[in-house]
Amino acid sequence: MAAVTNIWEKLLIVLLTLRTLPLRHLNYTMSFIKVDEKSDFSFHNLPYGVFSTPDNPRHRIGVAIGDQILDLGVIKTLFTGPTISRHQNVFDQPTLNAFMALGHEAWREVRQVLQKLLSADEPTLRDDVSLRSRAFVHQSLAEMHLPAEIGDYTDFYSSRDHATNVGIMFRGKENALMPNWLMLPVGYHGRASSVVVSGTPVRRPIGQMRPVPTKPPVFGQSKQLDIELEMAFFVGPGNKLGESIPIDKAHEHIFGMVLMNDWSARDIQAWEYVPLGPFLGKSFGTSISPWVVPMDALLPFILPNPVQDPKPLPYLCHEDPYTFDIHLFVSVKGEAMEEAAPIIKSNFKYMYWTMIQQLCHHTVNGCNLRPGDLLASGTISGPEPESFGSMLELSWKGTKEISLGNGETRTFLQDGDEVFLTGYCQGEGYRVGFGVCKGKVLPARQM
Repeated sequence: MAAVTNIWEKLLIVLLTLRTLPLRHLNYTMSFIKVDEKSDFSFHNLPYGVFSTPDNPRHRIGVAIGDQILDLGVIKTLFTGPTISRHQNVFDQPTLNAFMALGHEAWREVRQVLQKLLSADEPTLRDDVSLRSRAFVHQSLAEMHLPAEIGDYTDFYSSRDHATNVGIMFRGKENALMPNWLMLPVGYHGRASSVVVSGTPVRRPIGQMRPVPTKPPVFGQSKQLDIELEMAFFVGPGNKLGESIPIDKAHEHIFGMVLMNDWSARDIQAWEYVPLGPFLGKSFGTSISPWVVPMDALLPFILPNPVQDPKPLPYLCHEDPYTFDIHLFVSVKGEAMEEAAPIIKSNFKYMYWTMIQQLCHHTVNGCNLRPGDLLASGTISGPEPESFGSMLELSWKGTKEISLGNGETRTFLQDGDEVFLTGYCQGEGYRVGFGVCKGKVLPARQM
């Protein structure tokens, strides 16, 4: 009898301890919202986005779970934690910028509250029929918008396989990588105004090209329109002009990630890129997925960083892993095709430079980043041909045909082609995914 009593006493102590544990120590695994195991938007994900509906065109901040969107403006008063309770109005904003600016403690606090509210055993939302009817919107009824007002956009060049492939094409094997590439994350300042949300069509650009090296340049529409499989992250709190973000603090400034297709006109780019790099060949359009996956959702899929040889300078060195196992896919659907054909199967783990290194290097000279700035990975290519992240590589500068099945082939994109980028991390019985980043090629404007 004494042994039984002792067991019950221990069980009571455990229950009381669990009751007093901070929310971050509780492991919610199921939601009252039904989610298919192949859905990108599992209970473990909870990405942020901006949406509107036909009956309410105002841009609102929401979180995706399953096929639903939870309107955070409707439930803002439920965020009563020590940090976010003073900033509930950020969920009334038409973009995520104000929320991004609050920092990682606020982001973590909000995520913990969301996981509690959506858990299967929490009645606050589950049992309040009136609140649920106002708070949830079916994704099929929503129009998605850019998640943030993007003040600046920087595109890096951080895949060693991609940089090597392109270098071989244009400079030969001996000079494939420029001397600086292995010492710092190379990047360029992109055009923020032409970053568009998934589903926005992209018009074939017009510009100068020099198709025959021995003849003068010509003016016309690009004939080598390409895609670039990329990912990008949004900056949270920035830094003051003249100050920098040290490598050990960089992760605190990364809000979350999206898929990106950095459309590229290779013939325009090839003629213009010397000496200052990409310009009109890139600035006509960049597509991103609408849902921003928070970094806490990706941490279970972290991998060791790649071995960097030579070792970077000390300000770029970090031991903590910040490479992620994100499966990435690209497919293309021509106007005459019934289904999209897969052309790329890659992974974010192939990146040589980490996001932490990119952000740290960006600010080391005192450049000030701001909430909502977008920093992109550059084309993500792996070691095998199927993992090459652009048609430039897949067709090896237009010398090989890319099969789309049923006799359809490409070297570069045709008018009317639709491009679909998808990606996810695979857990045990669930996914943390990014939705889709898609766009359709429209003909060039009349000259």
